[in-house]
Amino acid sequence: MATEKDIRHQDSVCTNESRLHHKWYYNLKYLLVGIAFGIVFVKAEIISWFRIQEMFRFQSFHMYGVIGSAILTGMISVFLIKKINIKTIHGEKISIAPKKFNKGQVYGGLIFGFGWAVTGACPGPLFAQIGTGALAVTVTLLSAIFGTWVYGYFREKLPH
Repeated sequence: MATEKDIRHQDSVCTNESRLHHKWYYNLKYLLVGIAFGIVFVKAEIISWFRIQEMFRFQSFHMYGVIGSAILTGMISVFLIKKINIKTIHGEKISIAPKKFNKGQVYGGLIFGFGWAVTGACPGPLFAQIGTGALAVTVTLLSAIFGTWVYGYFREKLPH
């Protein structure tokens, strides 16, 4: 039987959702960081369809280096959050829910990877690709939104 914490973990509400309420302009900093992040993606050629194809054809280390450094940074960050009990900038506790392995993660990862290889885009860089003028990527964005909606619609019937 699933506990409330397990259900909340699967829910769309973040387990670390802040209870603080801020003015609307408070979130503009996230927009600015997102724009800066997009510029870094473009300059590092992370959004390049050709770079992504090179990765899936094992012709270049570029994307593997980027992904590997992101994984290493994430591992170190999670370790430090847990070890030192780091809090948010507002002093709120950060809780990282334990993850259980599920064979659906393998299937989902394969579907995600195939989609990434075919379209040359994962969800992160989609907006940056569109921002650079690659308007054909809007089809990928709409497909990702539709796929998310389909998952949300059938989520209660799917094994978790």
